[in-house]
Amino acid sequence: MKKNQFAKAVVAALLGTSMLSVPAQAQESGPVKVGLLLGFTGPLESQTPTMGASVDMAAAEINASGAFLGGRTFEIIRGDSTCGDSAAAVAAATRLVESEGIVSIVGGLCSGASGAMLQAVARPNGLMMISPSATSPALSAVEDDNLFFRMSPTDARQGVVIANIMQENGISEAAITYTNNDYGKGLSDAIESAFTELGGTVTLNSAHEDGKGDYSAEVGALSAAGGEILVVVGYSDQGGKGIIQSALDSESFEKFFLPDAMVGNIIFDTFGADIDGSFGTVPGTGGASADAFNAMAAQAGFDVTVYTAEAYDATILTALAMQAVGTSDSSKAAEVVFEIANAPGEKIYPGEFAKAVEILAAGGQIDYEGASSVTLVGEGDAAGSYREILVDGGVDTTVRYRN
Repeated sequence: MKKNQFAKAVVAALLGTSMLSVPAQAQESGPVKVGLLLGFTGPLESQTPTMGASVDMAAAEINASGAFLGGRTFEIIRGDSTCGDSAAAVAAATRLVESEGIVSIVGGLCSGASGAMLQAVARPNGLMMISPSATSPALSAVEDDNLFFRMSPTDARQGVVIANIMQENGISEAAITYTNNDYGKGLSDAIESAFTELGGTVTLNSAHEDGKGDYSAEVGALSAAGGEILVVVGYSDQGGKGIIQSALDSESFEKFFLPDAMVGNIIFDTFGADIDGSFGTVPGTGGASADAFNAMAAQAGFDVTVYTAEAYDATILTALAMQAVGTSDSSKAAEVVFEIANAPGEKIYPGEFAKAVEILAAGGQIDYEGASSVTLVGEGDAAGSYREILVDGGVDTTVRYRN
């Protein structure tokens, strides 16, 4: 089991929030209710509509099979984890447990909210959690009773990938600004460590707060420190966007590195060609898995953006784990997640839920490949791969996929 001070700190931070103490009991008839807890409002709210659409598409596929747990309905119940407010995330998750009777969680979106819901709601109630997008390295070490999994690789790895891309593009000096939370601090430290190890220099690594109207002071300090590129470890709907605007207005930086939470349509629609030549990374894969998922999303009428594939996979994997153990008790389902997500077994691609059920019913093994080429490692983390992007003509273009 995972254990460090992060878990205690999360719970201690939730002042005035009571922890649930009575484990939820899975009912073996009627709909299976799964909570979708994402930041539908907050610093990444522009990313959640497509993630939600992807989860709904997965639920429709599960129900269309008619075979889930003997014909039971897989029902998605939404809650707003807000991304930036851990207490609000816990309140939302608590409501879905107490009022809606959810038996598992797809979420959260952001690392702090995910950690808070894990400690205050999921663990006391024995609920499995599969996050599409929580990437803080600290979550790999928290006490989780083996209930927590994620579909995106941790930022410990993203930091290495970012450092490699900068070095390969001849960048020797970089300034870093990060949103002042678990995600921002963890990723910025990982980038600095990896870049320094490669011989690069980080001129300044400083925090910024979300929700401000003016970032000229932060950008001024970063500009004074110097650097060939500004790495913006922030949120596309909040401080990260404000940092870029201030940097462009003051002509302090003209090239930026955009980690995952900054790779969104709102950034490219706002800045367009003004940030041409900038780089970025976001979890993603190519090949047959991605092609199948992209076709399904197009038919369903939504765009494939950051974490949409991972949201689909978190949902399908939740249902397959329950199917494998023959119960909606997600604490039992959590015991087989590694087994069905990894080899050996027949590979299962997007749109093949019914096929997977048939194989399981016949006593066979499956290896859930999904939309994001799922492989789980360590303590429930995704091995994952990254899509390296280059901003060209005001849009993000794919350079390559990095495994």
